[in-house]
Amino acid sequence: MRALTRMPLILLLTGLASASMILPAAVALAEEEFHDARSFFYSALVGMVVTALVAIAQATRPHNRSASRQLFALMAAFVLLPAVLAVPFHEAVRTTTFLNAFVEMISSLTTTGATLFAPDRLSSSEHLWRAQVGWMGGLLMWVAAAAILAPLTLGGFEVTARGEPGQSVDAGAARRDLSDPAQRLSASARLLVPIYAGLTLALWIMLLLAGDPPLVALSHAMSTMATSGISPIGGPMQAPSGLAGEMIVFCFLFFALSRLTFSGDTGGSHRPGLGQDPEFRMGIVIAAMVPAVLFLRHWIAAFEVGEEQNWLLGLRALWGGVFTALSFLSTTGFVSADWAEARGWSGLPTPGLILMGLAIVGGGVATTAGGVKLLRIYALYLAGKRELERLVHPSSVGRSGVMARRIRRQGAFIAWVFFMLFAMSIAAFSLIFGLFGIDFENAMVLTIAGLTNCGPLIFAAAEQPVDLAALTAGAKLTICAAMVLGRLELLAIIVLLTPDIWRD
Repeated sequence: MRALTRMPLILLLTGLASASMILPAAVALAEEEFHDARSFFYSALVGMVVTALVAIAQATRPHNRSASRQLFALMAAFVLLPAVLAVPFHEAVRTTTFLNAFVEMISSLTTTGATLFAPDRLSSSEHLWRAQVGWMGGLLMWVAAAAILAPLTLGGFEVTARGEPGQSVDAGAARRDLSDPAQRLSASARLLVPIYAGLTLALWIMLLLAGDPPLVALSHAMSTMATSGISPIGGPMQAPSGLAGEMIVFCFLFFALSRLTFSGDTGGSHRPGLGQDPEFRMGIVIAAMVPAVLFLRHWIAAFEVGEEQNWLLGLRALWGGVFTALSFLSTTGFVSADWAEARGWSGLPTPGLILMGLAIVGGGVATTAGGVKLLRIYALYLAGKRELERLVHPSSVGRSGVMARRIRRQGAFIAWVFFMLFAMSIAAFSLIFGLFGIDFENAMVLTIAGLTNCGPLIFAAAEQPVDLAALTAGAKLTICAAMVLGRLELLAIIVLLTPDIWRD
């Protein structure tokens, strides 16, 4: 373990990614798909050998000496590592370009889940590789949040941190920041990998018992934990497990609402328990209110089509709204089979704008979910509430509490800055997509899907889904940039471009 911590982060990730290619190779061999087996096995062998040789050559040089350099390595991983991951995928598919394979791997690694390939075009090992890459990307963000983003007060931690983003250490991370950053990375991995793998294994077994085939169950388990929305059959709505499978997946989607659902290592002394956690409570409220409003609208509209007494369809419509709302709030993007029943029961289509709004809000800080994040939304809510209170009582001092004081003084301002940066990013990428001949609606959907890392939006929110494979090379690279930017967040990129951050 000590030797691994001395390796450059990007080199360590490349070695682990190469070794993971053995699993799809074994699956392809078991199914007698010998070309796929050779593609993944040879790529794994070459990748591990090259990684070992470079590691030996770099053994005498110090690496991972600061969190800021680890942040740069994390950005490099999301840009360069997909090229390595795309090699076996491109060789296995054979009927696609390397650019398409590269885009697919960036989409998977950033847990976006936007695909260029129809489900029936890929083999079992290729589907498994997509889900596996997405799962590894989710695990990478779990570990990076605790070991890299928290010490630099980025990724949402800046809302409640005592110092400035990128240069100061949060009170909750101060104890760990006294040690070497490489050791902190190793300690975070030892803590979080068993939890992440254990939850995935538990979900896989439950889906198997519910009736899903092994590949479908494993892909959906990986995609749920990573919030990637990758599926070999089009999502749980097509799965043999049916409603039981949706309910099982639904329970595991809550892990994307708050880090406190699986770990408290970056919470700090001022973070409350799960019952009082503002992220989790706000996520529950949003996931409940949106389907309730939709259900009420559907119920009123149902009088016009004479289905107001069909309570079974009504309950199915309510379940479809609850599942889909939580899925898109967590930026997973799975759609319930009963989501269509909601439209059929009421006779009204459900606008995709609601799904885009849920994805923009996003999940919890330091989870695999994308979007603006619930903690930032909560900070803006507190600031607005406080301003309304001051209109009535100008001399009031407000509520006490470490978190409330921090959010009221600086956290809301930082959250508002991030929100404005996010809005400017949406405008910029929409304009760029427009330059490639994409109409405004689809350009907006592509932009939000990329920046929120919620790829299924492309097919669920657009009236006419965009054919990603038919886009020009420039448009494909643009959506790749949006996905990477959404995963790392623009604030982290700005920190990397600030010269003062490299003084350590």
